[in-house]
Amino acid sequence: MPLEDGDTARPRGRQVNGEVSGAPRLRGVGDPSLRGTTTPGGSRTEVMAEGWEPGPALGDGNMTPGGAPQRAGQHEEALMTELSELVQKVVKSSSWWERHGVDISILACSFLLLPAGFLCLRSAQAIPFLVGVLTLGVVHHTLTVKGSHLASHNALTESKSWGKVWAIFFIELCSAFTVEQATYNHVKIHHGYTNVIGLGDSSTWKLPFLNRYIYMFIAPLAVPILTPLVALDLLRNVEWKAALRTLCCMLLGFYCHYWLLLHVSGFQSPWSALLCMLLTRSLLAHPYIHVNIFQHIGLPMFAADRKPKRIHLMSLGVLNLPRNALLDWSFGHSLISCHVEHHLFPSLSDNMCLKIKPIVSQYLKQKKLPYNEDTYSSRLRLFLQRYEELMVHAPPITELVGIQ
Repeated sequence: MPLEDGDTARPRGRQVNGEVSGAPRLRGVGDPSLRGTTTPGGSRTEVMAEGWEPGPALGDGNMTPGGAPQRAGQHEEALMTELSELVQKVVKSSSWWERHGVDISILACSFLLLPAGFLCLRSAQAIPFLVGVLTLGVVHHTLTVKGSHLASHNALTESKSWGKVWAIFFIELCSAFTVEQATYNHVKIHHGYTNVIGLGDSSTWKLPFLNRYIYMFIAPLAVPILTPLVALDLLRNVEWKAALRTLCCMLLGFYCHYWLLLHVSGFQSPWSALLCMLLTRSLLAHPYIHVNIFQHIGLPMFAADRKPKRIHLMSLGVLNLPRNALLDWSFGHSLISCHVEHHLFPSLSDNMCLKIKPIVSQYLKQKKLPYNEDTYSSRLRLFLQRYEELMVHAPPITELVGIQ
């Protein structure tokens, strides 16, 4: 689901939750008091590395006399350049199989599992039928989440032409969304302005009129229905040719799924086939929603004119979850355990993000920069306990006094 286009950045000094956001402070995950401590689940979330102390201001504007912001900015750029060179060496020394082949093979294996999934649904016995539902559910999310995400960043191929083809296939045909709006909202806005209020602050994922339990455990079931509806609404913002192409791809994708359920899986009624479609397409909707909020919301948020440079913006505003076999396969490493690496180097494939992870984590910790990590269960408890603050009220703006 895309980010909202019409939000504007909150001005500095606005009072939020009883606090004046213009007051200099540094916020950690959820609460300033959690900085360098453990979350409710007991797992450590390093928002500020040890030894990371306030220094000259790092905003984009002039905040101190004598050129201090400019020198700080140059230091920031030097850090990012140095890290980029280290990562580039790894990329250049990697084979095509490591850069693209591994992830393409996972997507290809998912396609090969489709016939088995549809045939299992023919069985009148519970176990084979459930195996078919699980198979189709995992395959669906692998194609729509992992495939669409890689395609939106053109990480499946080094060819721009083929990248466009794969983007249309995974995003429009499989995911029922429009390529132009998906890439704009995710690549241009979310990645370009990560955790910047009114732009890349993940506000799309907030539904403040829902209570915590409905939002976290019931609302995700509506994702397969809401996604195409949002896509149809966003077609007003694209050219008519792109809108027509998207409509055709969306209808073709839905009809193919529906036709296979009727003629291969043997469903007798349209409603039973549609119910099975909803079931398989929402199988992993809960972790899909959870992952999207766990890895950004609750972390420091910035005003557009007071955000730090790229390396600090990404190290402060992004969090990694532990590796998980099911989610690694279905969503990809770049959305789970290598989300920090992905935001720093978004054009790399999932496998390459996993390969550079030791280099990035070691470099950030060596330079005493934040490298946020937490467990899925710990973040879930945190959001349930502090849902009102994190998901209902407007997030306070983090004021960076500075980073040395």
